[in-house]
Amino acid sequence: MKKIDGNAISREIIEELKIDVANLEGPKPCVAFIRVGEDPASVVYVNKKKKIAEEIGIESRLILLDDKISESDLICEVDRLNNDSSVHGFLIQTPLPNHINDTIILNRVNPEKDIDGFSYANLGRLCQENPDSFIACTPAGIIEILQRTNVKTEGKHVVIIGRSLIVGKPCSLLFLRRHLMGNATVTVCHSKTADLASITKQADILIAAIGKPNFVTVDMVKKNAVIIDVGINRIKDDSKKSGYRLVGDVDFLNVEPVVDKITPVPGGVGPMTVAMLMSNTVKAYKNSRN
Repeated sequence: MKKIDGNAISREIIEELKIDVANLEGPKPCVAFIRVGEDPASVVYVNKKKKIAEEIGIESRLILLDDKISESDLICEVDRLNNDSSVHGFLIQTPLPNHINDTIILNRVNPEKDIDGFSYANLGRLCQENPDSFIACTPAGIIEILQRTNVKTEGKHVVIIGRSLIVGKPCSLLFLRRHLMGNATVTVCHSKTADLASITKQADILIAAIGKPNFVTVDMVKKNAVIIDVGINRIKDDSKKSGYRLVGDVDFLNVEPVVDKITPVPGGVGPMTVAMLMSNTVKAYKNSRN
């Protein structure tokens, strides 16, 4: 099947984690979420993560903070969770208010509890191919999608459009690893890349993560390539009750017929991110017990 069902794959992982957690002895894993302010998207994302955690059997805690909180007070909240032995992993939901430096806050998280994998320590571990690293959840989900749909990466040309800390950079490191799901030749493209289409057409595996709706068109992809669409973009659609619909960075309708496999939006990479966050939480718990 060309269309990769991210919902089904994420459900497989969640069911595996439920069994794993049920068989654990002693206190259950605990995850905490810090949410600053009432950004509507953040509210939805955190509630979804909390719900999935509880379904798996992971205790979840939600720390709600006013969006006027100072950076120093937010650091105190992070330190409190760093020092709480009953919390095995936690994350700070972004975006944060403009007066707070995201980098400072994310790097304040104890690397052993950094289930988002955004700290310099975990990125450094990934660069060194250290198996103890926590891998950012979206790139980890991409690897799971490829592995569970029998896509080989060794010797393949992987082209990544986007160089963000959340997707592009960690993705490039994952595909470069000496690993069953690595050993690829990797090209990272971005806003300053010249003649982008000539590069994307070389890709055996193309990952689009730039946040531009339908940016990747059929003339930019190689026949029988594998396409991973990370983009989540709202576009106006008066036929929908909400007034909009979600599309990816790839022109799905026109690209799908010519490629081997492709992730849709929604229902592709998105569900995998939460599943991998839960997987990282269980890993953090086991590490703490050892």
